[in-house]
Amino acid sequence: MIRIVLITLTAGLCSLAVPASAEVAQKSDAGFVVRVTDEVAVTPAEAWKAFTTPSSWWNGAHTFSGSAANMTLDPTANGCFCERLPVPKDAPAGQKPGSVMHMRVLYAEPYRALRLTGGLGPLQSEAINGTMTVTFKPIDGPGGKGTRILWEYVVGGFMRYKTDVISGAVDKVLTEQLGGLIKLLGPLASKPSVPSLAPELPPTDEEPAFSADPAKDETAAGESVKAALDKMFKKKSVSSSE
Repeated sequence: MIRIVLITLTAGLCSLAVPASAEVAQKSDAGFVVRVTDEVAVTPAEAWKAFTTPSSWWNGAHTFSGSAANMTLDPTANGCFCERLPVPKDAPAGQKPGSVMHMRVLYAEPYRALRLTGGLGPLQSEAINGTMTVTFKPIDGPGGKGTRILWEYVVGGFMRYKTDVISGAVDKVLTEQLGGLIKLLGPLASKPSVPSLAPELPPTDEEPAFSADPAKDETAAGESVKAALDKMFKKKSVSSSE
């Protein structure tokens, strides 16, 4: 049964956008931390509004009803990230729709941060605490203005799954879900590289080898380039008789 659940969790990942960064940041016998992040080409307000409308981007394969249209999120303290379970066609007369609480809102600061608690998917049946924090940070990067969305899901407690297995499955599912949100909003494009107009000079025996070191800051890099140029173009010494 566990194997079937995990196969279902990880199916269909290739059809959606993949976040720029996704990882199981920490794991132990006590639990794990999953972190996924990416940048979108909209404002934090627009990203927040889209995130709090999961019916527009959540993958229906990871629902109890089979349709993302039944997913809702009330972004207020004690609000519900819930799913409606429609009445089956063969249900007895008078049967009411069912419902699922996936998570509950603990903290809501519109356009900046949202924190929820609950066990997603198969974790709902386990004796665990799961806390998901989602932040929306305005950025002005090489690709222009946009929003960096970060999800962090911290899980701890007793569960009947092996941490190595379930943490990887949860990471893939959250990666897929964030990918759906990115696909809806549009990724923040990287700034296109500008070709250099400087002519290439043939190497000489006297030319010192130089390679950029991205770990150094701009000042250190500037000093490194200056030292290389000084070595390439040594100043002629002026005699004392002149």
